[in-house]
Amino acid sequence: MLKLLLVEDNRRLAAAMAQGLVASGDVDVIASITRGEDVLDTVLNCPEINVILMDVALEGQMNGIEAAVEIRREFPRMPVVFYSIQDDDAYYRAFLNAGILSHYAYVRKSNYLLPELILPLLKDAVAGRSFVDPDIEARVQEVRHRDAHAPLDLLEPNEQVVAHMLAQGMTNEQIAARLGFRDKRTISRTNGQIYAAWGLKENATDEKVARTRAVIILLSGRLLQWDDDGLPYALNELNEWEVWDGG
Repeated sequence: MLKLLLVEDNRRLAAAMAQGLVASGDVDVIASITRGEDVLDTVLNCPEINVILMDVALEGQMNGIEAAVEIRREFPRMPVVFYSIQDDDAYYRAFLNAGILSHYAYVRKSNYLLPELILPLLKDAVAGRSFVDPDIEARVQEVRHRDAHAPLDLLEPNEQVVAHMLAQGMTNEQIAARLGFRDKRTISRTNGQIYAAWGLKENATDEKVARTRAVIILLSGRLLQWDDDGLPYALNELNEWEVWDGG
C-alpha cells in the first residue's frame, strides 16, 4: 500500500485526485497540503508517508522542486512524482540543478492526471526507477549515472556533502549538528544511500567496513569494489575490473 502525501494548491483538483487514487485500492492519502514550505513538517509528523505526489507550481514561495530538495536532505531519495502544466525554463533549470537521480518521475500535468496513469509512476518511483515525460524530455534531461569512474556523480548533492564529512572523520552526530538536521537519523539514512550507490552494501560485512571503504572511494576519486578476501578492484581504461594498488 502506498502511503501518499499529495501537494497540490488547487483544492478541487486535489480532492478529485485523492478520491481517484484511494479508489484504486493501492493508495492511502495520508495528507493533502498546498505549500512546498509544509512538506518537510508533514513528513516528519507522518513518518508512514513513503511517496509524494507534487505539483511544481504551488502556493507560497517554495516550488515543488525546491520542496523535494529540502525533503531529500532529511529523507534521502524519498520517492517523488512531479507534475506541472508550466513550460518554464526556470523550473527545468531548478530540476537539473537539484541533482535528483532516481526515485522520481516528472510529467506534464495535462497528460497524466488520471489515477490509472499516475499510479504506475508512483510505484516506479518507490521502486527506485525514474521517468521523464516524453513531451518534456527535450526540455528536461533525465539525471542519471554518468560515469562509473566518478563516484560523486552517483550521489545527490546532499549525499556528496555528507560523504566529504565522512572523509574528514566526522561522526554521524557531528555531521547532523553541522548540517542542522532536525532528525538525527538522517545521517544514517544518507550513509545507507551512499553505500548503496557505491555498491558497498553487497560486499561490506558491516557499517564500519562500509564507512571505511566509502572514505577510500572518495579520497581516491575512483569507484572501487572489494572481493570476499578484502582485495580492492578498480575499473581500468578498458572498463574492466583489475586489482587496485592504491595508486
